[in-house]
Amino acid sequence: MTPTQATALAGIAMKPTISKRDSLIVARRLARYFCESAEAIHDERRLLRREAAKLREFEPFTKQQADALERRAKDHRAAELEGIRHTLRAFGQSLLRDRDGYLAALGFDGVCDVLNVNTVEREQARLEGVDDLSDLIFVRNLEDSASHRGEDFKRGPLFEACFAAMGHFIRTAPKGTLPDPFAPGGPLYGAPVRMVNPDGTVTIKRPDLTVHDASGSRVVKR
Repeated sequence: MTPTQATALAGIAMKPTISKRDSLIVARRLARYFCESAEAIHDERRLLRREAAKLREFEPFTKQQADALERRAKDHRAAELEGIRHTLRAFGQSLLRDRDGYLAALGFDGVCDVLNVNTVEREQARLEGVDDLSDLIFVRNLEDSASHRGEDFKRGPLFEACFAAMGHFIRTAPKGTLPDPFAPGGPLYGAPVRMVNPDGTVTIKRPDLTVHDASGSRVVKR
């Protein structure tokens, strides 16, 4: 999608006559566009950092050039990236609270149709009494469910929007006011965590494993 097409879609979304179904479809497409744009910027930054890393091999003669490249990587399209983050956060805040009333207007199956939720995951969610948009998109990550079944991490344009909103909320909450969601008893306890390293690579940290044997119980770090 081009920026011109994204602007046109945004204009459609603002029309008072747009249906809830079309509004959710447009939201998905715009969220996907912004996610792809952000990823493209990160790819360009990673390329600059890799070039800087190559120059580091010949220090001290190349230190200035490497430092300059790393500064370029940090500042590369920074204003554009911040604008994307702001937009995704706004999308996510609206979806987490379902401010547009998608579930009430479209019903469970109508929302699942737009989100491309596979029949298996859809019926499982129905049996478990899922009746919340944020549960479908963010907690269970059922958007395009068949394409990422069995993966260790969550993804999807609307999930990324909700993740951006939740991340911003957590970062800006006063210190000590939020419990650790990954601690025992927390809502995310047992979930794998994606750790972004300084070089841009991602490491998946899985929860500690409690092993029971004849010698007793022990915790295995993973």
